[in-house]
Amino acid sequence: MKINFNGERLKKARTYRGITVAELAERINCQRQTVSMYENNKSNPIDDDVVKRIAKELAFPVKFFLENGTQIITGSTYFRALLTTNKKYRAEQVQKMEFLAEIYSFLQEYIEFPKLILPNCTNKTPEEAALLLREVWGLGLKPIENIIYEVEQRGILVTTFSTSTDDIDAFSQMVTITGKPFYMIGYSNNKTSAARIHFDIAHELGHICLHEWSEDVEALEKPDFKKREEEAHRFASAFLLPKETYKIDAIRTPLRIPDYTQLKRKWKVSIQAMIRRSYSLGIISMEEYQMMIRTLQRRGLRKEEPLDDELITASPSLLKTAVMMLLNENVFTAKEFMDELSFSYNLSLEPEEVEYLLNLPRNTLGINKILNFSDLKLK
Repeated sequence: MKINFNGERLKKARTYRGITVAELAERINCQRQTVSMYENNKSNPIDDDVVKRIAKELAFPVKFFLENGTQIITGSTYFRALLTTNKKYRAEQVQKMEFLAEIYSFLQEYIEFPKLILPNCTNKTPEEAALLLREVWGLGLKPIENIIYEVEQRGILVTTFSTSTDDIDAFSQMVTITGKPFYMIGYSNNKTSAARIHFDIAHELGHICLHEWSEDVEALEKPDFKKREEEAHRFASAFLLPKETYKIDAIRTPLRIPDYTQLKRKWKVSIQAMIRRSYSLGIISMEEYQMMIRTLQRRGLRKEEPLDDELITASPSLLKTAVMMLLNENVFTAKEFMDELSFSYNLSLEPEEVEYLLNLPRNTLGINKILNFSDLKLK
């Protein structure tokens, strides 16, 4: 009997697990060319046992490989470490974002999510765009206490990710669902310091506000890519440290690590980013900037600064809260939620996988939790 096997789903699952074609072929005891033919839909597995072996090795339900695709279109992705990171690691994260987008599409049918709020930054400099975004978002010129909350409340999804490499700090991606684009930002869960996470998120906001999303970012020439990275960096600095208010603080702050540590407590931005901003605003000279960098280096503070273990920011919660709300309000039982995702949205995953993707507490999709949800409402 012919198996209705979807080779594209095999490639997605393999990519998500970070496994090469050759590695999977060895694990399921078949030829590399055979797996390639499966993925390209040039051949189907000969029987159910082959599909079961594939499903077991990749830890996906058998049904996942028999489902049709969805209306999710993955667009451009900006990786901070595009020029140095193995493409395999980047592909893992892109695939994770696609699964998240599919779950988000499902949740949109039941939850009223925040609308996307972004200003038109055409022909704006990074500094101008950063100030405009603060104005449109109503943030004023004060320090940002929790950038993840601010971003999620303006319709941009944020997620943390684990990876087998430390080369990926953060990335942003545009995804289209039923013809409507939206943006997602991912950052490494290896970072816990609010200062570092805030800058990563702000950097990706720079890409979202300033740059073109209809082209293949990986096809950019190296100088063009570096130019965009520099613009996103300048945006992040201006967004987190607005000139008008930060300059007042920086001018009266002695150029010493203890004093900049107190400035860091207020602005939730790294000392290194602040002294760079102080230099760019003409508050300190290049010699003073370099002296501070050397001092941080000599004291072993370039990778781990003072307060990094103390200034902690909230983790992403929008999708997690949405799922918990549906369970709490008895819209679904955990089993009904997983069944709906599978049968109506063609995304059959193990409950543990959805918990991992959404950063849900373990066994959430087996045991309904009672939580308070003040930021979302049912449709």
